[in-house]
Amino acid sequence: MPEDVLFKSERDQTRKDIAAYLRSVAAKLEDGDSVTLSAGADSVTMEPPARPTFEVKAEREGPADGPGELSIEFELEWDEDGTDEGGESGQLEIE
Repeated sequence: MPEDVLFKSERDQTRKDIAAYLRSVAAKLEDGDSVTLSAGADSVTMEPPARPTFEVKAEREGPADGPGELSIEFELEWDEDGTDEGGESGQLEIE
């Protein structure tokens, strides 16, 4: 399935600033509100359903014999037509 990027923002930020941003998104989700992402002139508003699929990944990209790039990715997914069947791989815990 082709991917159409509706919004993208990438920049270095402090851990504190990232935590504040994630708290803002969490509050919107908890309250059932839409989530608007904006950076400069770019903006998109998304309406996550009550039960989207939540994907968390920890990755390492790069050569096996040298330094690479590490990442933690958080993703919410849902079908536009509201027929998401979701997936399940066990209870997520963050320690």
